[in-house]
Amino acid sequence: MKILSQDRSSLMEVTALDIASGELVIKGKVFGTMPMSARLSPDEARKGLKLLSPRILIFLLTFLFRSGKS
Repeated sequence: MKILSQDRSSLMEVTALDIASGELVIKGKVFGTMPMSARLSPDEARKGLKLLSPRILIFLLTFLFRSGKS
């Protein structure tokens, strides 16, 4: 999975998701070359849920069924 910048260049490529010590571990490369491993705790995930508005929730429900380019 790739996360792209506004100019469609690769910011981050996620290569694996894992669980360690009760946290979500996201492994990948930043800017195509720099390996990284990020950890997401349950507390931080709950904080992230607060960022979701009704409009974004509706978008996310249909997101996987949309075409690749817009």
